[in-house]
Amino acid sequence: MDSLEARRQLLESVRALRHEILNTAAKTALNWEPSVRRSAFRDSAQNLACYLALREHDLRDLQHALTRFGLSSLGRSESHVKATLDALIATLSAIAESAPEARPHYPAEEEMQKGTSLIEAGATALFGDAKSARRTRILVTLPGDARDEVDLFKGLLQAGMECVRINCAHDDADTWLRLIRSVRRAELELAAPAKARVLMDLGGPKVRTVLPKKAAPARLGVGDELWLTRSDTALFKSHKRDGLPLVGCTLHEALERLAVGERVFIDDGQIGAQVIEKRSDAALLEVFQAPDRGRKLRADKGLNFPDTEFEVSPLTDKDRQDLRFVAEHADLVGYSFVQHEGDIDMLLEELERATPASREAPALVLKIETKRAVRNLPGLLVSAAGRRPTAVMIARGDLAVELGFRRMAEMQEEILWLCEAARVPVIWATQVLETLAKEGLPTRAEVTDAAMASRAECVMLNKGPHIVDAVRLLDDVLTRMQGHQYKKSARLRALHAWAQTDEPEALASRT
Repeated sequence: MDSLEARRQLLESVRALRHEILNTAAKTALNWEPSVRRSAFRDSAQNLACYLALREHDLRDLQHALTRFGLSSLGRSESHVKATLDALIATLSAIAESAPEARPHYPAEEEMQKGTSLIEAGATALFGDAKSARRTRILVTLPGDARDEVDLFKGLLQAGMECVRINCAHDDADTWLRLIRSVRRAELELAAPAKARVLMDLGGPKVRTVLPKKAAPARLGVGDELWLTRSDTALFKSHKRDGLPLVGCTLHEALERLAVGERVFIDDGQIGAQVIEKRSDAALLEVFQAPDRGRKLRADKGLNFPDTEFEVSPLTDKDRQDLRFVAEHADLVGYSFVQHEGDIDMLLEELERATPASREAPALVLKIETKRAVRNLPGLLVSAAGRRPTAVMIARGDLAVELGFRRMAEMQEEILWLCEAARVPVIWATQVLETLAKEGLPTRAEVTDAAMASRAECVMLNKGPHIVDAVRLLDDVLTRMQGHQYKKSARLRALHAWAQTDEPEALASRT
């Protein structure tokens, strides 16, 4: 095809695409209107609607055709969809030799940068200013037994930590308060210019294993069978059933809905089993996934039911009690097991009751850790960010078990894209530099994962005896990567790694 004709056809294709996207997005945004009560989020909701409409199309052929003319910006349009389409049409109009009076104007620079500016402003509002030459903040989970270790917190702050996380599933209000006070004392002794933001995660409904008293932990391998039952039944208390291992489940609703053929994962997916028989008080499971040497069945390990649909409130009675402390002391509240918009309503109502009149309610952090949360993510974003400042945590541990490891890499990318389209900051979580924090030396895969985390606004590290070293390394990796990439876009910093080794002092001047 003649080059001019190809350019004109491309122009018409993109015009038609823009028309369809804006029409579809307008209908979506109208449905969302009742949930968007913050004027600051209204434009972001419109952009998210446009992005969802854009991604309903398979754009691979169009992208390929655009690259012939040096145009492929649709792949980086998440935070500014309409402006990207307008800019693309303006360029195509010029190279298709449209009449000058028929050529549209390019969007203003502010329109192209608005989404990025809103994401950065949101990250600063939620996570505080970054302490070094990088945009991605570092969040550290605080161990309860370090509640009085001011020197540890001084080391973490000096290494680059901006935010702290307290898991309300562990310890108590006295421990949480001492942790916060120790962090504040560390800041005071360091004359820190700003306070670390405090994220407190609600425990949510515990889905855990329970073992009968005096029962020895069984080692399970592929092909072994076991019984899963309620922990309050006579069967569990007698722990006798065909001579097979028996484990209790703390979430009875899940057990009641289990059906033959559905899968159950135990201990963060270390043991995978399938229901082969269902009775009124128990389910017989057969193990299909386990390490070569087997895995011991232990108490208080996580249970996941990726194939089972059941309703359970994400707020427990304990969570409601904990919210009184959280609302008074935390900057952000982490919401576990959130799955649909009604869950957002429930939390906001409880927060309104719990928050003292003298302070603003904490911002929301939606922990995306189930299939249903992924499926409902656009609605969750609108329902939460439409009313309160919001961030999303990609809880990759539970999510990998729920979705399967094969889909995890793909899905974490899609969550990043959707959140960027909604201009909502993201926390990259679970096992970042885990081996370094716990054992003192990272794996190669962990360092690569830490580099990938630079596309999020915040990265969470878990506790460990070498956590200060982990923060220090993460700070260095994130700083280096910032010069190369922002979200999906390569920044094209000059490459010279093979010519010389960057010294940390020289690095900041080139980011």
